[in-house]
Amino acid sequence: MFGDMMGMMGKLKETQEKVAATKKRLDTVTLEESVANGLVKVTITANRTVKDLTIDENLLNDKEALEDYLVLAINNAIEKATQINERELAAAAKEGMPNIPGLDGFFK
Repeated sequence: MFGDMMGMMGKLKETQEKVAATKKRLDTVTLEESVANGLVKVTITANRTVKDLTIDENLLNDKEALEDYLVLAINNAIEKATQINERELAAAAKEGMPNIPGLDGFFK
């Protein structure tokens, strides 16, 4: 039993390291979201850090439209980045987890 516990603890430490490495890698994964036929573009990492924002000059005179497009583009980018982030972290965690009954449905 003690050996099983030590093996499980080692596996958990390995999983923590895999998750940390995945988080670091997700800083390098970027995606771009554009709205209004490309008038507003947001580049974001899979860890949900905005890296770049491009606004077409024609929107600079329409504050209300600009604000609406910015909110839409940023929210869409965050949603897509979150999906990638959660999928990748869950895969890293599931791969390294010991076989514990009842946890099969926990990591999707």
